[in-house]
Amino acid sequence: MANPQSYAIRGGIEGRERLRILSRVMHESSSRLLDRLELRDGLRCLDAGCGGGDMTLELARRVAPTGKATGIDRDDAKLEIARQEARDQGIANVEYLTADIREACAQREFDVVYSRFLLTHLRNPKEVVGSFYECLRQNGKLAIEDIDFSGHFTYPISPAFDRYHDLYCKVVRRNGGDPDIGPRLPGLVKECGFDDVRVNIVQPMALTGETKLITPITLENIAPSILEQQLASRDEIEELTRQLYDFAADEMTLAGLPRVVQVWASVGAKKRALVP
Repeated sequence: MANPQSYAIRGGIEGRERLRILSRVMHESSSRLLDRLELRDGLRCLDAGCGGGDMTLELARRVAPTGKATGIDRDDAKLEIARQEARDQGIANVEYLTADIREACAQREFDVVYSRFLLTHLRNPKEVVGSFYECLRQNGKLAIEDIDFSGHFTYPISPAFDRYHDLYCKVVRRNGGDPDIGPRLPGLVKECGFDDVRVNIVQPMALTGETKLITPITLENIAPSILEQQLASRDEIEELTRQLYDFAADEMTLAGLPRVVQVWASVGAKKRALVP
């Protein structure tokens, strides 16, 4: 969104199903992050890179009835699904825009900006964080969650997982992103003028259930990029996927998400000029 580019993880309906599972796995820790923002009725919120809109709906619920949540993404197929789900749930104080984040931020003002797993895919994440700062009102609040793939692990060690780890990082980097952006987030946020920057680390892990399925499902969703970049054959990807599903099904193994860095901060009563 900062620059035209392709994402490593496919979008559309198939991508939406992965995000639905990911949202359920992240619900507890992301909800605790929103708790820190002390959301209330009447606030205007932006969910930047909203994907399937799960967190947009959560924001809308927390600022209802007079507040509003706006979800912005460039994947219109996912947004159409999100619009229908909002209608099905009777949530009226939400809108979804297929737009460039910088343009949308330049035209609107918000009390809260939230973003999860967006910046890792961007060539210039600082530019987007700067856009967040610009579109927030005085005393506005920011919350970001993003990954540190270097902290991703399983127990016991899995050769299939190690190969997946390598493939994921290569695909993201070749697309201009940073799979280990998490530890950079506090510095980026400070450089863009935010005050009272706070940090927390979470990492959902499990012996059973959907948390363990994120890895094989993600491999399935980056397979087109792996093939396009000729990093592995289709046969290898299929075999790795099978092994990762088998690993997830074994209740004696531990697996889950990469390390996730949460950062929240505020805009002061007097905005600073951004550093170029």
